[in-house]
Amino acid sequence: MSQLIKIYNKNPNSKEIEKAVKVLRNGGLIIFPTDTVYGLGCDIMNNKALEKVAKIKGVKLEKANFSFICYDLSNLSEYVKQIDTPTYKILKRALPGAYTFILDGNNNLPKAFKKKKTVGIRIPDNNIVREIVKELGNPIISTSIYDEDDVIEYTTDPELIFEKWQDKVDLVIDGGYGDNLASTVIDLTNNDIQIIREGKGDIDII
Repeated sequence: MSQLIKIYNKNPNSKEIEKAVKVLRNGGLIIFPTDTVYGLGCDIMNNKALEKVAKIKGVKLEKANFSFICYDLSNLSEYVKQIDTPTYKILKRALPGAYTFILDGNNNLPKAFKKKKTVGIRIPDNNIVREIVKELGNPIISTSIYDEDDVIEYTTDPELIFEKWQDKVDLVIDGGYGDNLASTVIDLTNNDIQIIREGKGDIDII
């Protein structure tokens, strides 16, 4: 039975955060607010849960481009190759924020992502999802939810999201109205800066 719970971004209730973490630890799927659109995700360490998300998105897991949501930059060294100083300065300036940075993955990537050379990293400016990640102890994957009719029109109302997704996920977190603009995606591999998608994050900061 899927649940809809309310968590406030300014002061997330630790008991409600714990509920979300418990769902993730049990291999469940959650929908959560970010600083852009609402995201669908699960624990990156749980293969069965990852397979479920891939199935919902209609992709094979090994080909899926899911982002990792981290609590802060200290998480990065676990999953990405050593970052040089200029790249670190960009990340430090932009995060937490509405950006997805594509970085070179290292050998510690979870089993499902071993064949991937790069990984998309998100540290949203949203206390709810970051507290969930912090409590869980490792990143969660994230993929945007959207209306089937039009990929650009992202769903923003958590109650409508719950109505539509309650048969597919275990928990929907109501963190208030979401944005309808996705994150800015920037590729920082090959010692280069490449804007893959211009979204909510201001590219002038880069």
